[in-house]
Amino acid sequence: MSKLIRKALFNENGDIDVLKRKVINGNTTNLNDFNNIKYAWTSKWYRQAMNNFWIPEEINMNQDIKDYRKLTKNEKETYDKILSFLIFLDSLQTANLPNVEEYITANEINLCLTIQAFQEAVHSQSYSYILDSICSPQERMDILYQWKNDEQLKRRNKFIGDLYNEFLENKEDIQLMKTLMANYILEGIYFYSGFMFFYNLARMGKMPGTVQEIRYINRDENTHLWLFKSIIIELQKEEPQLFTDELVMEYKNMLKKGVEEEIEWARYAIGDKIEGLSLKMVEEYICYLGNLRSRSLGFGNLYSFCLEEPKDMEWVNLYSNANIIKTDFFEAKSSAYAKSGALIDDL
Repeated sequence: MSKLIRKALFNENGDIDVLKRKVINGNTTNLNDFNNIKYAWTSKWYRQAMNNFWIPEEINMNQDIKDYRKLTKNEKETYDKILSFLIFLDSLQTANLPNVEEYITANEINLCLTIQAFQEAVHSQSYSYILDSICSPQERMDILYQWKNDEQLKRRNKFIGDLYNEFLENKEDIQLMKTLMANYILEGIYFYSGFMFFYNLARMGKMPGTVQEIRYINRDENTHLWLFKSIIIELQKEEPQLFTDELVMEYKNMLKKGVEEEIEWARYAIGDKIEGLSLKMVEEYICYLGNLRSRSLGFGNLYSFCLEEPKDMEWVNLYSNANIIKTDFFEAKSSAYAKSGALIDDL
């Protein structure tokens, strides 16, 4: 464990040699040079993220205004709870990513993190647009700040939030690594029961505008997941002291904690009360995601079960593909903004 070096904003003595560049504790000039980069994958990531640009207000919400009043009591409660949780997560990401950037000394990676922060802000904008479209002002406030009165929701927010706060108080390499893992858990596990619920509404022919917003958000989150996976893998090469057997076990336990919290949340918010979903389906899918995320980092599986995507959940990936060319529900307009294919969620 060692202290991190916060990069200087202007560093006239920074290294120009790309081969000397490091993810952390490097001697960066902070010059953004798109032709001379060490981490080649950032170029593909950057262009993919730029091509993913979308505008929330261009999605038609007319049907959602009607559907929201027709949701069953259980569907509306779950819709409100999950939307409240997603709003908090994206707000937290927008606020915290600049804290991470201060200690990343590879400018090409920081360019990617800057785009991610922008996209998280767009996600917050999309949630506001959804709420403004379907809710009264009081309903909007109740959903935005539901975590203040819902103890279960508050506990959910604390796991990631506390890890982020610990990094603010303790700027050491191991704490940064835990923050990167927290990001990875947030992007790769925490969003998914929420996305799953909205895609299930689509299967029932409900809330098409919300679902389309979520699909674009999901596409962005796939790129964010790939970004943090790539950063962690680079650190495995450059900072092996952060990946001892003991520390890897700690990271795996963080992933397990993320899975357990997501399942506990699903029991509370979704349960067996939503048409088209069962708690068993949701739990198996989340365990599968936990295994997938752990394997992607080279840590092996978390569990000896749920090694393959559950057959009864294959529809989730179908709905999550925002780049499928189709027409809107109300007008003959392509729903695919992107100029290139989406990153598939096989990370």
